[in-house]
Order: sequence, then C-alpha cells, then structure tokens
Amino acid sequence: MSHRYIPNPTPCGRSRRQFLWEVGGGFAGLALTDLLIRDGFFTRTAAASDKIPDTGSLLDARTPHFPAKAKHAVFLFMNGAPSQVDTFDPKPALTRFHGSPYKGPLEVGSNNRAIGYLMQSPFPFRKHGRSGLEISSLFPHTAKFADDLCVIRSMYTDTAAHASGCLQMNTGNVTIGKPSLGSWLSYGLGTLNQSLPSFVVMTDPRGGPISGASNWTAGYMPAPYQGTLFRSTGAPLLDLATPPGVSRQTQRHSLDLLRTLNEEHLASRPREDELAGRINTYELAYRMQTTAAETVDLDREDEATREMYGLNRPLTADFGRKCLITRRLLENGVRFVQLYSGGGHIEDTWDGHGDCITNHKLHAGETDQPIAALIADLKRTGLWDETLLIWGGEFGRTPTSEGLGKPGRDHDWHGFSMWLAGAGVKGGQAVGATDELGFSAVEQRCHVSDLHATILHLMGLDHTRLTYFYQGLDQRLTGVRGEVVQSVLA
Repeated sequence: MSHRYIPNPTPCGRSRRQFLWEVGGGFAGLALTDLLIRDGFFTRTAAASDKIPDTGSLLDARTPHFPAKAKHAVFLFMNGAPSQVDTFDPKPALTRFHGSPYKGPLEVGSNNRAIGYLMQSPFPFRKHGRSGLEISSLFPHTAKFADDLCVIRSMYTDTAAHASGCLQMNTGNVTIGKPSLGSWLSYGLGTLNQSLPSFVVMTDPRGGPISGASNWTAGYMPAPYQGTLFRSTGAPLLDLATPPGVSRQTQRHSLDLLRTLNEEHLASRPREDELAGRINTYELAYRMQTTAAETVDLDREDEATREMYGLNRPLTADFGRKCLITRRLLENGVRFVQLYSGGGHIEDTWDGHGDCITNHKLHAGETDQPIAALIADLKRTGLWDETLLIWGGEFGRTPTSEGLGKPGRDHDWHGFSMWLAGAGVKGGQAVGATDELGFSAVEQRCHVSDLHATILHLMGLDHTRLTYFYQGLDQRLTGVRGEVVQSVLA
C-alpha cells in the first residue's frame, strides 16, 4: 500500500493547511452558525417593506416605502413588438435613404433573416397637443391625449427572441421562474380589495405570449402573488360558478369545515406561506363567485360607454371589452392589470415580418380607440390621478425591410419606444432618443431594468429595498441593475 506524503505533518496526521481548513469549516463554524441564527438568517422571509407580513395576511395592504400618487397600474402589452419608427419615433432620415441597403456595423435582425433595405414609415407623423409630441397616424384616438404621454424613445433589452423578450419585460429576466412585475407589486403593496385578485391578466383570444403563464407567475414567491387569468367574455374564470344543486349556505358550511381542518394542519407548520396562501385562496374564490361575475358583466353599461370603447365594432370589440373591464377592476381595488394585444405567433401578433404595414394597421386599429376610451374614462371617474398606464412590447423592429419591395420589419432590441402616462408621470414629452435611422438607443438609454425601477418608484417602492430572500440572496426585480428615469417623473 502506498502512502501519501504530507509535508509538515501534525499529530493528527493532517497538514497545517488541512487542519486549519477543517477547523474553519467544522467546530469554528458553530460560532458563525450561532451568529447567523441570532441575526434571523435561517428564518427570515423576504420583506417588501420593513414589516414582514404573517402567513395569514400575505395580501394585506401595506405601506409603500414613500408616498406616491399611483395606487394601481395597467400594462397594455403589445405582444410581438411594435415598430418604433412607425409609432412614436419619427425618422425623417429614413425618407431620404429609403430603398438604400443598410451598411452599418450594428447586428440587426433575427433567425438569419435578410437585413434588406432601409424603409421609410408609411404612416405620417404629426405633432399633437400643446406639447407638440409627434405620433404616427396609426393612433388618431390616443394622440388626443398626447399631453398626457411620456414616450421613452431609448428603450433597449438583452434579447431578440419573443419568448425571452416577453419574460424580461415582465419579470426582469430572460429565464423562466422569476416573479413578474405584477407579483412584485402585489407582494410589496398588498391588495386594495378582498373580493378580487390583486393581479389580473387578460390575453388575446388568438392566444397568449409564447412563454405563456411564465409571464405572470409568482416564481419563487407564494402563490397568492401570481396573476389570475380572466376571460373578457362569459365566466371570467373557469369552474368559478357554484355547482348545480349546491346552495350558498351549503357551500359556506363546507368552506368553514375545510378552513378549520386546514388551520389545524397549518398550526403545526408555522410560516408555511404556500399553505397559508392556499387556505386564503378558497375564501377568495368564494367571494369572487359574485364579484368577478358582476365585474365582467357589461350589460349594465349604457350605450354611449359601449360605443366609446368600440364594443359595437368587430375590430375593436375584444380589446374594448378588456379595457372596459379594466376600468371596473380598478374601481373594485385591483392593484395591477395586464392586457395583451396579439396572441399566437407572427401576424396574429405585432410581429410584422411579412408585411409590417398591414400588420400594424390591424393591431393598432384594434387597440387605439379602446385605449383612448380607457384614458378618458379614468379621467372621468377620478381614477386617472391614482393609476399608472404602461404601453409597449418586448422590443422593437428594424428600420429596414426584409427585402426590396417587402414591407416586413425584423426584430430590433437595440432601441425602441414605450410610453407611460397617468399618476406621477410628466406627460407631453419624449425621453431619450435613438440614432438618426432608429436602430439603436443613443441618448438617455433606458434598459428594461431602468423601466422597472421607474415603475416601482411611481408606485411608491424603492427597487433596491423591494427584496425577497431566496436561495441565500435578497432577490430583486431589477437584479443588480436599474436606475429610476428621473425625467419621467412629474
């Protein structure tokens, strides 16, 4: 048997280096463990604010980090990526160089598609409102509220793929499993109602985003913080109605018994957030059977309101219903609502590879009037002063076509436009800029994490303090990045 030589052996048969390593990782580690226990390291849960909520009140309303006007947020998500140069970022240089091949150094496009030729926008831009904010002819209704819009023309992201792009815009990360923006708001601020979810999602009837429910997941947070998928027609939630032959009284007795048994189970498992969340979900579902059905029942709305939202026109009916339901959800205390325009893939979304002109006419036509109606209605009801609106997609589109005479545009993640409006936002302005042709953000560049930091700030939350302890780290929506865009703030 061979023997391993140990330089400078100690009486225990170990080298001094091995001895010190084993002492540090063994007996001496007890002192470190004791200090961590005293500090609450092994029992701590994440704190959205300085007060840690108990497991029975995960969605109780909580005090923000600082006073803020915005209490609700609505994300109008244009799934598939609208073209910045055809919507909110006019580029006269594209008219001068229309039809010229692109010869710049920037890597553009996706999936090995042809870069094509520089293409002017077919949609003329015009100045609107007292501010003179330039908006394309795609949005004649929304343009009436130009003085309320803050257009960020210098957005950029880290991916050219739709699935990861939607994930990053919604969760701050390109990988699946992270909590979404709505979940962070529900976690940080709690709910404003006891009969509806804090976070509601409504997708397009043609399908949802490619990465599906990962866009509204609670990730590693307790389940009550995840988004609840509503339908804009019929029953808002599947299996929500009371079964035939079961009275409300019978159902109430059943839920009371179930809660008693569950709470006995929970008593032996303190701080089990998931279990506490499931118990509360039964009660929420019971209350929603009445409230949710009433919220999506638009028959009681007068004809003028239905006409304003475009409910009587096939083109605008679906998104109009979603926008009108959104107003009613906000009235009932829902914290965060996300509406998707475009579902499935390619031309069913804003992903205008083949024909960006026809594509954008369709999807802008479906959404422009309902969005303007929602803005007008929020102003009428007084909700405008406490609601933040967010408009945009997962990235933008190239200023080039996909070939001579082919009016499609490819993906562009280097520079694109989004807008914010409502509570706490300084309207009637464009923030940042892309280059002369509209390829890349060059002035006041705004990463997705900067957008998230700004949204949280407008809701009264400091993105550096809004943390959730998971896998040994204080996790954040913005990760290690993110700066509030001060010029957006009123």
